[in-house]
This record gives sequence, C-alpha cells and structure tokens, in this order.
Amino acid sequence: MAPTPLDAVHRNVPTTRLTVLGVPNSASAYCMGVERAPAALREAGLLEALSATGLEVVDAGDLTMRPWRPDPRHPFAQNVDEEAEATAELAAAAGTLLGKGRRLLVLGGSCVVAIGVCAGMRIAGARPQLVYLDRHLDLNTPASTTEGSLSWMGMAHALGLEGAVPELMDAAGRSPILAPADLVYLGADLTDGTTQWERDQIEALGIEIVGQAAMCADPTRAATRARGHLADEPYVVHLDVDVLDFLDAPIAENVNGRNSGPTISALGRSLAVLIGDPQCWGLSIGQLDPNHAASDPTALPRLIGTLGAAFTPAPSAGEELAT
Repeated sequence: MAPTPLDAVHRNVPTTRLTVLGVPNSASAYCMGVERAPAALREAGLLEALSATGLEVVDAGDLTMRPWRPDPRHPFAQNVDEEAEATAELAAAAGTLLGKGRRLLVLGGSCVVAIGVCAGMRIAGARPQLVYLDRHLDLNTPASTTEGSLSWMGMAHALGLEGAVPELMDAAGRSPILAPADLVYLGADLTDGTTQWERDQIEALGIEIVGQAAMCADPTRAATRARGHLADEPYVVHLDVDVLDFLDAPIAENVNGRNSGPTISALGRSLAVLIGDPQCWGLSIGQLDPNHAASDPTALPRLIGTLGAAFTPAPSAGEELAT
C-alpha cells in the first residue's frame, strides 16, 4: 500500500513525546554482544537523562531477543531468517510510534534496525529519508562479500541492490524501502574497509557522502550539509557507534576505528543539528557492545549526556523572549 501524502500538520509540530524502544538483536552481527546494548543504556541512566530534557519519555520496552549464532546454512547471510523477523517486527512497532508530535529512539542491536525504522516511516505515511551516521557504507551484499554479516549490508538491502537477499528486502514491505536520493552518509571513512563494489554503487547511484574528515573538522557544518542533501520532509537518523574514535569511545563492536573519527563531543554537535530539526522523526543506534564499553566507565554516560542534549527541545519564542 502506497504511503498517503503527509498532512500539513505533520510539519513543524513541536515534539512532546519521545518513545524509547529496545531491539536486543545481534542475529546479523559478527558475534554476540550488541543485543545487550538496550539494557546497558537503560542501566547507565538513559531514561533519566532523556526525561530531564522536559520531554514526555515513554519506555516501550524491548522487542524479541535474538542473539547471534553460527549459521552454516547461510554462510554469506548469517541468520537471515531471524533478521527478517526482527525487521518486520520493528517496522510494525515503529509504524505506530512515529508521527506528528512524536519521536522514536531505537536502541539496537545491529545496524539493520535502520531498515525497520525507515519502513516504520512509510507505514506512518511518510516518505522514508535517512541520514546514515557510520564509518562504513554497509552496501555489500552476500554476492559481493564472504563476510556473512548482514549488519554490514543493511543499506544494500534498503536500496534493493543486486545480490541482496529477498528475505530481508521484503521483510519490511514493498522493496526497495529507500531511494538513492533519500539516503545520505555522514562520517564515512572510505579508506576503512570500503569494497570496490560499494564504491561502484555510490558512483552509479549518485548517493551523497559527507565524510569523516569533514565531520571531524566541523561537526556542525558537516551535519548541516548532510541534512541539506535530503528533501524538506521528515527523516530519521541512524548512528552506528563505530563512527566514533574507538580510543575516545571504546563502545563499538568494531574495534578498528582507533585514532580516527569524531569524539563523542563532536558527535553531539552533529546530532544537535540533525535531531534539532523539527523534521527529524527519530534516531536509531546500532553496534554498541557493552563488553567493550566496560573498559571506559565514562563512555556510556558521555554518550547518554550527548543524546540528552540533542533531544532537549528548543525553547519557544516566548521562552526565548523571557530569558
């Protein structure tokens, strides 16, 4: 079913509610660990920090727990059936939680959560648009790499690229879920593991990239540029925490991002732009490994503080005059 046109009241409506939803799923990751991220963020005080912003914060709990297991039946698309189920479940939930005056914060899990959230936008009546904040492009398919981790292939399936597996492409409804013009990358490092296949897709599809160097140099300007590549309509943001410098924030499943990438503080300046836009309907987070985060007890509190600041509602005109 095609999305219905957005009513004018969907635009510039003050956000009064933020729903937090956990997706404890590592089925498409490289190993177990990231499925524990929703619990770890709550235990570290996420809900309290968000409530302090003045928003009405609703904890919607967690969807189904799906831990990674070796899957010899699908060596190049590990646990594809479980990941398809997780995507369909998230899409259905997000479709009821996104919309006028409401935002959604999804705690993954693997980066495939971005597909489910975009599908939820379509269910809610919006054209899916996505700012993908990640070190990597995630444009591989089971036909282009032998890695086997679908968390490295999420955007290929959202775009319906050749070689993507139908089970995951179709899990969230009509495929593709994203058009190339509705996807922009922020913080990508094309020197870190980008395959020739991915480079070819970027060139062929004309997808915009605001890279790691630009984000590190001026996080505010980089985020503004990324936002400007999308239409002036609702969009969501996905954050793979491996975009961060692993030495500043050792929280990602992927530990290769040492000495490169933005700090949590720099990330906060980008998120302030992206989430501060009234057209931003929500944020999903992926690839956070609490086992790694335990190495720096300040890392999760700093990330939570950054999220709280980004979601803090802007003062109304009357409030600004009063101050």
